[in-house]
Amino acid sequence: MSIDGKSISPCPQPGMITSRREFLARTGTGFGMMALAGLTHAERPHTPRPPHYAPKAQRVVHLFMNGGPSQVDTFDPKPRLKELHGKPLPVKNFRTERRTGHAMGSPYSFKRYGQSGLPVSEIFAKTAEAAADDLSVIRSMKAEVPNHEPSLMLMNCGEAQLPRPSFGAWVNYGLGTLNENLPGFVVMCPGGYPIVATRNWRSAFLPGAYQGTHLDTKHEDVTKLIANIRNSRLSPEQQREQLNLAQALNARHLKARAADPQLEARIQTFELAYRMQAEATDVFDIHREPKSIREAYGIGTHGRQLLMTRRLLERGVRFVQVWSGAGQPWDNHDGLEKNHRKLAGEWDQPLAAFLTDLRQRGLLDSTLVLWGGEFGRTPVAEYPALNGRDHNHYGFTCWLAGGGTRGGYAHGGTDEFGFRAVNKPVHVHDLHATMLHLLGLDHERLTYRHAGRDFRLTDVHGRVVRELLA
Repeated sequence: MSIDGKSISPCPQPGMITSRREFLARTGTGFGMMALAGLTHAERPHTPRPPHYAPKAQRVVHLFMNGGPSQVDTFDPKPRLKELHGKPLPVKNFRTERRTGHAMGSPYSFKRYGQSGLPVSEIFAKTAEAAADDLSVIRSMKAEVPNHEPSLMLMNCGEAQLPRPSFGAWVNYGLGTLNENLPGFVVMCPGGYPIVATRNWRSAFLPGAYQGTHLDTKHEDVTKLIANIRNSRLSPEQQREQLNLAQALNARHLKARAADPQLEARIQTFELAYRMQAEATDVFDIHREPKSIREAYGIGTHGRQLLMTRRLLERGVRFVQVWSGAGQPWDNHDGLEKNHRKLAGEWDQPLAAFLTDLRQRGLLDSTLVLWGGEFGRTPVAEYPALNGRDHNHYGFTCWLAGGGTRGGYAHGGTDEFGFRAVNKPVHVHDLHATMLHLLGLDHERLTYRHAGRDFRLTDVHGRVVRELLA
């Protein structure tokens, strides 16, 4: 038989061990060899690939405020709530997940910043002072359910229930990376894994090389940040020889199994791990930065994370996700005034420094930054403490900066109490479609064939929100 004019023997090579499955793969219609021929894209998964059209952004930073920050206490001021504080809201069919009480006005003041006059809460004053005119605030976000797990999956993977590739995996599948010595998708989360763990950055049915590489950034020492980053027993030359032998055996093993994608991903992982030993020790060592830069970012965990993020971007990493921490830090069902102020305080200075640093280095125009959580919070207080807010997926806020977005702009809006998106609502699918568009990717054309049909990040939904584009 022949495929593309090339003769293919249905029999195994002499001396090659063959199982029944391998024998079947080499006989019949030869589909196993066709699959091998189709793995050209996966053999070097991190190689840069052209977008569908000229992009505005080259890379993405996703700042994930997991747990759900309150929109009415951060970037969506609601004076009416303060007027009604402690009183029932004059609305019907006000559905919440838990039992809630009367209106809860924001404990924080808002002020207008920049030439745009964008209103921002006092708890993000430094960010607003540094970058208000760079922010494109979406006040009309919508998700599907008021629960953390499905909302995290929707925000990260475009699907609330079924296993799907994450946003970062899709971006790297579509564009590749600009540095093959580092992962194309890096995830930083201090203190371990967030809720639903690695599902937030999985590759699912995409090749495994596209999944995120997790770093527990509570560690400052690079040898603890990345396990086994240094080899103390072999020289680089000896290690290269050892890996060459292992990879040759792995390649033979792969060829004998009709190019199993999981084996291919494992081979790529070994090679990437070796290359990282040379570069990762440099990129994650923030002490190589001038003292003035380190002081600008602050000495806390998020300052370190964002400074490492900037260093990763400079070295060609395509997608970096930075988490607030393990668990659900922003999930303030009670004690919101104290907890939101503390959390915002940990982010405010690093955020201001990060956005300023990107702008000054000429990186902001080509870097798309997303800030937000999986949903927002209710404008009413939650029982029994009456000093916190319940989950709210009907209307919440996130913001974009850089990467071709329209700065100093507030898009859409919630009702006068901040509960439901009523003006220019933006579903999570729309947000994903817009971000892919800025990266030069058509969300309807970025597909992957799996289980008999083409899949995409936005499934069968999504529209580009062109008002957000510069």
